[in-house]
Amino acid sequence: MTDPDPRASSTHFGFETIPEAEKARRVHGVFTSVASKYDIMNDAMSLGIHRLWKDAMLDWLAPRPGTRLLDVAGGTGDIAFRYLDRVKGAAHVTVLDMTESMLVEGRGRAEATKFADRLDWVTGDAMALPFRDASFDTYTISFGIRNVTRVEEALSEAFRVLRPGGRLMVLEFSRVPNDVLRWLYDRYSFNMIPRMGQVITGDRDSYQYLVESIRRFPPQERFAEMIRAAGFDLVKYRDLSMGIAALHSGWKV
Repeated sequence: MTDPDPRASSTHFGFETIPEAEKARRVHGVFTSVASKYDIMNDAMSLGIHRLWKDAMLDWLAPRPGTRLLDVAGGTGDIAFRYLDRVKGAAHVTVLDMTESMLVEGRGRAEATKFADRLDWVTGDAMALPFRDASFDTYTISFGIRNVTRVEEALSEAFRVLRPGGRLMVLEFSRVPNDVLRWLYDRYSFNMIPRMGQVITGDRDSYQYLVESIRRFPPQERFAEMIRAAGFDLVKYRDLSMGIAALHSGWKV
């Protein structure tokens, strides 16, 4: 009997190769460390542009009254609050995150009180969602899917919990196609973002990981292929800020 290939149970944590079993714990540690300053740091490292990206996401999503949204890795509630504010009517959002401290931050925001009767906060794993099949009309995940140990399993779970006619929407950092712009973006990311992390959150290492994790995430078309492989149809993507981020959309038909 031959020993199993050790590479089969390995994954990446930034540029480091680690056992798969360790990744969730280490990602949990990253977001536990930065939870209290997560939103401030998002503004700082993106120069506030992440707000425009999220607005673009909601524009394309076009929320409708009477829908149920599952927002995965949505702990601070940013997408949930924007969704409910756009609907202007009956709708419900379940925010799921693996890190309880992120959910605590979300529940503590002023918008959480405004929308309290239309929000649920659930601690859970994107690869094993604690919901029945066909429970939601929409599934969103923003800047979270690159932190999942097995992205394919998260996409399969998204497909499972969506109703027929349901929609997947992913907002994630992506691959800048222009060589010169990519070089400039890399210089900024690797030199400035970890320093900002140290100053604002007192945690340089977590933001070093986040910068590295962006570089390990598949480029736009390859990620679109992964979404199709999970069963979604009508898969499209849109680059934001010349490819620094991208929106991916797919439908369960």
